[in-house]
Amino acid sequence: MSIVIKPVTTRKETKEFVKLPWKIYKDDPQWVPPLIIDRMNFLNPHKNPYFKHSQVQLFLAYKDGELVGRISAHENKNHNRKYNDKVGFWGFFECINDQEVANALLDAAVKWLQNQGLTSMRGPVMFSVNEECGLLIDGFDSPPSIMMTHNPPYYSALLETYGFKKATDMYAYKLFSKNQFAEVIEKRANQAKQNPNYTFRTIDIKNLEGEIKGLHRVLSEAWQENWGSVSMTEEEILHLANEMKPVIDKDLFFIAEDKHGPVGFSVCIPDMNQAIRRANGRLFPCGLIKILWYKRKITSGRVPLMGVLKEHRHQGIDAVFYYDTLTVGRSKGITDGEASWILENNVPMNKALERMGATIYKTYRMYEYDIS
Repeated sequence: MSIVIKPVTTRKETKEFVKLPWKIYKDDPQWVPPLIIDRMNFLNPHKNPYFKHSQVQLFLAYKDGELVGRISAHENKNHNRKYNDKVGFWGFFECINDQEVANALLDAAVKWLQNQGLTSMRGPVMFSVNEECGLLIDGFDSPPSIMMTHNPPYYSALLETYGFKKATDMYAYKLFSKNQFAEVIEKRANQAKQNPNYTFRTIDIKNLEGEIKGLHRVLSEAWQENWGSVSMTEEEILHLANEMKPVIDKDLFFIAEDKHGPVGFSVCIPDMNQAIRRANGRLFPCGLIKILWYKRKITSGRVPLMGVLKEHRHQGIDAVFYYDTLTVGRSKGITDGEASWILENNVPMNKALERMGATIYKTYRMYEYDIS
């Protein structure tokens, strides 16, 4: 038996790369097939602004001529510039339950990253922590929420046998699962709304580009202390915002401002995975119709972003976001949801969610490996 690792160089090979998960997850009822066109665009250097500052190499694995695995290796130059680091990244890992195949894929990624002069390897990320990242290690009994990862349970063993070590864990919290709401959160939210220094509003979706530009400082600074955080370029932010525009609910996108402008924001997006999974990766001929039909039946949401500038924390702004998200969400029929992902060492956020009655129901892990 022979294993061959091939760098992806053509559009046809990129499509093979994108479609491999249908083989890996054919018996997994929790997997949500991504839209093929979205994945192709994400991997297209002419359409994804990430490629303007960083580089990527995709690899395919064949065993006895059969496609059995894939991986990406990438150098995030903005990350290494910020941290004065030499970290390489990997992602899009999919593999049959075969240690030799996994080793061959990881070896290819290691060699490519070493050739870029990098000394460690961190992942999985797609391509940065601002997108899907982390390996699911607990919580395999339910589908992933929108823009969250899912993988077979055996992946952690493949990585750890190769030599990867834990870098950090991230949590997904279950929200809205109880009809209770901590009185202390409601009280703090009401007090914050009476503070004359702040005003609270929802986003003007018709002026999405202008709103996102106005939020750029919050986007750039609110998460700077988080492990591995890297600010997106303005072009990346606008690109992501325009892609998310069809699923943004303006009533669930909250902004806090002082006299100078935005100081914090929170967004809850409907869990489009509930509708997207019906399309099986394709918009046509019937996929789009199915998505639009089932979009009306979505009962879950996800809070992927909630941030307040450091100098405005401890003023109850976060409580307003928590309270309004839950109350408005329930009024719209969102009876279930998640806040994700939250770093394990983010003590204030973890404690706040616990006070609300939220519970951890999925855990994701970032791994690191020395390649020096």
